[in-house]
Amino acid sequence: MSWIKNLVRISQTTSYVGNLFRNHESYTLSSRFCTAMQHQQQQSETVKATEVVNELEQQQEEHRYGGLAPTKEGEKPRLLVLGSGWAGCRLMKGIDTSIYDVVCVSPRNHMVFTPLLASTCVGTLEFRSVAEPISRIQPAISREPGSYYFLANCLRLDSQNHEVHCETVADELSTLKPWKFKIAYDKLVLACGAEASTFGINGVLENAIFLREVHHAQEIRRKLLLNLMLSEVPGLSGEEKKRLLHCVVVGGGPTGVEFSGELSDFIMKDVRQRYAHVKDDIRVTLIEARDILSSFDDGLRQYAIKQLNKSGVKLVRGIVKEVKPQRLILDDGTEVPYGLLVWSTGVGPSSFVRSLDLPKDPGGRIGIEEWMRVPSVQDVFAIGDCSGYLESTGKSTLPALAQVAEREGKYLANLLNMVGKAGGGRALSAKETELGKPFVYKHMGSMATIGRYKALVDLRESKQGKGISMGGFLSFFIWRSAYLTRVVSWRNRFYVFINWITTFVFGRDTSRL
Repeated sequence: MSWIKNLVRISQTTSYVGNLFRNHESYTLSSRFCTAMQHQQQQSETVKATEVVNELEQQQEEHRYGGLAPTKEGEKPRLLVLGSGWAGCRLMKGIDTSIYDVVCVSPRNHMVFTPLLASTCVGTLEFRSVAEPISRIQPAISREPGSYYFLANCLRLDSQNHEVHCETVADELSTLKPWKFKIAYDKLVLACGAEASTFGINGVLENAIFLREVHHAQEIRRKLLLNLMLSEVPGLSGEEKKRLLHCVVVGGGPTGVEFSGELSDFIMKDVRQRYAHVKDDIRVTLIEARDILSSFDDGLRQYAIKQLNKSGVKLVRGIVKEVKPQRLILDDGTEVPYGLLVWSTGVGPSSFVRSLDLPKDPGGRIGIEEWMRVPSVQDVFAIGDCSGYLESTGKSTLPALAQVAEREGKYLANLLNMVGKAGGGRALSAKETELGKPFVYKHMGSMATIGRYKALVDLRESKQGKGISMGGFLSFFIWRSAYLTRVVSWRNRFYVFINWITTFVFGRDTSRL
């Protein structure tokens, strides 16, 4: 009988275990079902959150595109100037602010007096001596309620709606993420300049330094002084020391020649005194594909070559094929090691100019008529290095010179003042306004310093014309006097004059700040 009781006990246990397993299975299924429901709910909540975030971002993006609305009746028409170079600043200086509100958009808040920029690289002049704030050139920008300066780049031109879309310049400190906004205009002046030409040569953008802005001059100065100090480090091989102290300038135009002359003066008068251990190793090479200073006559060019050779500048004729981090390669296979590479081979249209859906001149610049007007759109003008005559005008494009840009800016300021006084300042209101005489450019001559208190002065309209053409110390005196009077403000004229006297008496500063 006992075995029957045990059998019943085992069957009950088995039944209990079976129920236990069945209950566990049902519990697992219910858990899975609940987890799926929770997951579905979480997905739904995530989708809703994403939709809310997207909606907020869309609203924020719409807010980011706020800006200056079109002007209303009773308000002054708005003149929008893109750029703060020679052309744009001369325009803003001459515009009548009782007629227009002036708005300037540019990635820099100053104008650079480029003819003296090379002097700042070696300490002949201080950097602030060649930079003039826009608010000093046109005080209305900082005083008048409808006039502004915006530190930004233009992204897009909407000529149909008379608007430009801009984005703030992001600085290295990341104080503000790039912020987009738009500005409505009555009259638009494109004076956004040009960019350095690299001719598609590999490695130029990564390894060379251009000489067009104040920060370029600062970078050149820092690298030059750094190489001088590093070359005195003990244990450095002779080959590496010579490479560090080899300064190469590519481009034999006025900017390249003037920088070479300033650099040779710095080496002969200051480096040889304060870096006696390496004074015999530092050298300057100027590379040009054709003839240096091609805009000057043959006599002045030969004089310049002679003076540069006396100053220790080696002239090399060749075409750069590739630029590597520590050496460049010429078309004949010659490798030229360098410690400092300055690129000065002229300018071409910027990427922004190329992106504009506007007619272009044969060189890719914005096409204009004789009145600086872009013919295919209303109320848009272009001046300076970003513009060139259309083929239909029968005129050849003017050279990218400061005097050309300055004179175009002065002409357009007078033209816009006249249009404004005639009641054509507002958008789409100047169709029947008489524009007066077209712009005519008369070349005032060329000047360039070549070091050793020598310069070239060519005051002829062309190489075949008649006029003053000379070189030497008197030319150097004329060069300095002319540029001193052309500096924009009395403040900067004072700075330049004092800098020249200080350099003459005490020499150039070699501190690396």
